[in-house]
Amino acid sequence: MIKRKVLIVGSGIAGMASAIRLVVKGYQVEVFEANSYPGGKLSEIQIGDYRFDAGPSLFTLPEQVDELFRLAGKDPKDYFEYDKLNVACKYFWEDGTRLNAYADLDLFAEEVQSKLGEPATTIRKALRQSAFIYDSLAPLFMNRSLHKLDTWTNPHALKSYLRMGKLGIFSTMDEANQKQFTHPKLVQLFNRYATYNGSNPFETPATLNIIPHLEFNIGAFFPKKGMHDITQSLFKLSEELGVTYHFGQKVDKVLVENGKAKGLRVKGQDHYADLVVNNMDMVNAYKTILKDQKQPKLLLNQPKSSSALIFYWGIKRDFPELDLHNIFFTDNYPLEFEHIFKKGTIYDDPTIYVNITSTHKSDDAPAGCMNWFTMINVPNNQGQDWDQMITEAKRNIIHKLNRILKTDVEPLIEAEEILDPRTIESKTSSAQGALYGNSSNNKFAAFLRHANYSSSIKSLYFCGGSVHPGGGIPLCLLSAKIMSEMIEE
Repeated sequence: MIKRKVLIVGSGIAGMASAIRLVVKGYQVEVFEANSYPGGKLSEIQIGDYRFDAGPSLFTLPEQVDELFRLAGKDPKDYFEYDKLNVACKYFWEDGTRLNAYADLDLFAEEVQSKLGEPATTIRKALRQSAFIYDSLAPLFMNRSLHKLDTWTNPHALKSYLRMGKLGIFSTMDEANQKQFTHPKLVQLFNRYATYNGSNPFETPATLNIIPHLEFNIGAFFPKKGMHDITQSLFKLSEELGVTYHFGQKVDKVLVENGKAKGLRVKGQDHYADLVVNNMDMVNAYKTILKDQKQPKLLLNQPKSSSALIFYWGIKRDFPELDLHNIFFTDNYPLEFEHIFKKGTIYDDPTIYVNITSTHKSDDAPAGCMNWFTMINVPNNQGQDWDQMITEAKRNIIHKLNRILKTDVEPLIEAEEILDPRTIESKTSSAQGALYGNSSNNKFAAFLRHANYSSSIKSLYFCGGSVHPGGGIPLCLLSAKIMSEMIEE
């Protein structure tokens, strides 16, 4: 029996997951990747003796990764292992307040009560609400296509309609958190979850209060070999299953004949197949490999999410007060987001995220040293003077870390690389360097993502962070699942 052939554009996390799912279903799968390595944003950087996970640093819903191995009849532990974190994140403020977000809900509630005076019952109630939103909407928005009628007519959907007023659709995240908590620092802490998909907590709907459920009620995890091991293990599995990869092979065009995708043109050579799957950023795909096809202008013109400015620093000193995930908050959150989303600039007192994998994987830095993945949220690329903005941001970041940690960071930096919105776009084909595709800064954002299939071109499918259900590792993996189930239908 001749196997049906699938060609996939891009080997990001969703592209690899799609390849695994489709080859398990009996398809012959080939993947074309412009870069010389798989993983897209989920890659790594080596600077001398320091190793860094280059992109996503938070790992939730690990069962989405495990499922891919089980589908192939493999034991996930033979390929990929991870630990649950005891502390999800450490939070720091300028006034000296420090807060440990313990994985144990009772410990976290006690920590909040002792440090901020917020009743422990308030935290428990807020996380019950987060679980309620997840249980109500995850089966609808995360696990099914929003572009199929049966999604809206199944029993779970009908049940969700009755809960609509309790799901945060009609208020912003900040408005909901102002009602849930009395202490402004706790409001700020929970508002931060908007940044998990590049949104503004003062505009995005309170539905995004679904995110704390993943981190607190389910848990945050760390792969024993680092985040890049997600890429490595899935790449290994897919190759074992027979997936063929073509690296350094930038796709020129999706071949379309009589309204049907027939294959890909790569470096002037045509490759034919029964199905084509696009894992490239949706906006840039329509600008390049689909430029001759009908354009979904409404979706293409949607505002994009925020981006990131990352300094990969090799720090020649150990800071025992720091953990895997650390947040140094600004004193003026509304003004910071106004700069990002309204002014297209970087606030001079940014919130700083420092990810240090050497706290859990000691060989990521020399003895007595640390690898600091130092990131701030910034606007996407709109032609700003990034060189000047980066210089100013670095100075402000260092001054802020010096104040809070009572140290002098700059002389400790013995290795450095920088990733900004321009290089994010060039390395990952993400439109404007936006990390999560279209922004979620309105209540209709979930409906303004591209479907996992083309409505105008038969046999063309989409996966990845720029299409439904969204960005981030778990949602990218779910996009591959939704797409592969559509192909079977």
